[in-house]
Amino acid sequence: MTSVAPHKKAKAIKPGSRRPAKELCSECGLCDTYYIHYVKEACAFLNQQVAELEAQAHGRSRNLDRQDDWYFGVHQEMMAAKKKQPIEGAQWTGIVSTIACEMLTRGLVEGVVCVQNTPEDRFQPMPILATTPEEILAAKVNKPTLSPNLSVLEQIEQSGMKRLLVIGVGCQIQALRAVEKELGLEKLYVLGTPCVDNVTRDGLQKFLETTSKSPDTIVHYEFMQDFRVHFKHEDGSIETVPFFGLKTNQLKDVFAPSCMSCFDYVNSLADLVVGYMGAPFGWQWLVVRNDTGREMLDLVRDQIETQGVMSSGDRRQAVQQSIPAYDKGVTLPMWAAKLMGVVIERIGPKGLEYARFSIDSHYTRNYLYVKRNYPEKLEAHVPEYAKRIVGQYKLPD
Repeated sequence: MTSVAPHKKAKAIKPGSRRPAKELCSECGLCDTYYIHYVKEACAFLNQQVAELEAQAHGRSRNLDRQDDWYFGVHQEMMAAKKKQPIEGAQWTGIVSTIACEMLTRGLVEGVVCVQNTPEDRFQPMPILATTPEEILAAKVNKPTLSPNLSVLEQIEQSGMKRLLVIGVGCQIQALRAVEKELGLEKLYVLGTPCVDNVTRDGLQKFLETTSKSPDTIVHYEFMQDFRVHFKHEDGSIETVPFFGLKTNQLKDVFAPSCMSCFDYVNSLADLVVGYMGAPFGWQWLVVRNDTGREMLDLVRDQIETQGVMSSGDRRQAVQQSIPAYDKGVTLPMWAAKLMGVVIERIGPKGLEYARFSIDSHYTRNYLYVKRNYPEKLEAHVPEYAKRIVGQYKLPD
């Protein structure tokens, strides 16, 4: 007689019930399955264990003597890339979708966990276990709302799939890595995107309405390296709003408490990370963390143009000045915000230095948030690399 895995006796939490991580829950989807059995170890907000899981996934954790490891995690190489023939309607050029389709059509995996949107709402996430390229392509464009990607884990075990690709963000991937050995897989591939400042669907509505001239026609948006938010509208037009003109006094409460307490912007536990913040404007930023990530990237090397990463400027003064400004909810009048945006774009940090600027700004803000709201969690919850990054700056009380 074979013994039943302990998680199979557990029951998923009912929709609307209080979550184990309480208000810090990022809705990753783990608790929507019987894998809730492992939540105390697996949840990124109940048990910070990045270094241990890095060693499990990559064969080593960050070398804290190397600043690049503090910022970008364990990696074999980084580059800037773009598809020679972009996918129509993709968020950037479609590298994530292309890798996923290649892995499926070449038979490396039997399914892909990705996120479509519900038929009624382009911003309401709907995680699926895709088994066709069409289903993958229907998931293109990232969804800026909390998404329960791991809610499909039970489906995976029940399907009998042995080879799987999961596309997700840091908090989802930490929980996934923690339960990886319970999934019954022969091979798991993880394609990550960097992630910061997610919102609930209501929070998203508030952000769009306070920031854009036409909130109802937005297809997607992104905070870009030119220090502007880029909104793409249904007619294909792009609206840009300078970071420094955002109504931070009205927006301080829209970001999820989980995102305000997160120190895994760069998705440390994925095999391959595809984002944009360490690349020049118009390019995507790729971080190969291990051999599995290299194998995934090799599938599409002939379809992408690449260049080495670059870094210029000095972020530190801009970060230090922005800490108290954000803290007090300072909003510049639009003319001043535009002017500041132009100046910073000329002389400000670019490439990897822009990525460091963004990481520093978010980690200092999040460190203050945890210190003020969850002081008892501060020591254990903030990873060592994040403490070193934050330690470079003077913070308000």
